[in-house]
Amino acid sequence: MLPAAHRLTDADSFRVAVRSGRRSGSTTVVVHLLTGPGDDTPAQVGFVVSKAVGIAVVRNRVKRRLRHLTREHLAQLGGLPGPVVLVVRALPAAAHASYEELGRDLGRCLARVTA
Repeated sequence: MLPAAHRLTDADSFRVAVRSGRRSGSTTVVVHLLTGPGDDTPAQVGFVVSKAVGIAVVRNRVKRRLRHLTREHLAQLGGLPGPVVLVVRALPAAAHASYEELGRDLGRCLARVTA
């Protein structure tokens, strides 16, 4: 679970990050990264898993996997620098992807948007 300060819950922040941020996609996920102004707000992460991914059980499983994988990848990257907003959007192929495949796709997308 992500700490409360690092959870993205505001709909406007999701919208701005998706429309204005850097984007990288793969077969299972799309990652949007928006760098904010240089204030003291912590990095925030949000997840979008639509009904196109599957029934509620499948969507929740995908969301749990992505949450755990994102936490691992951010720890390996040394966290996100400064006030950034990261949105991870699951695609329908994520429902049938293995944990390892989701991890590879997420890592590759994060490396592209943070480079």
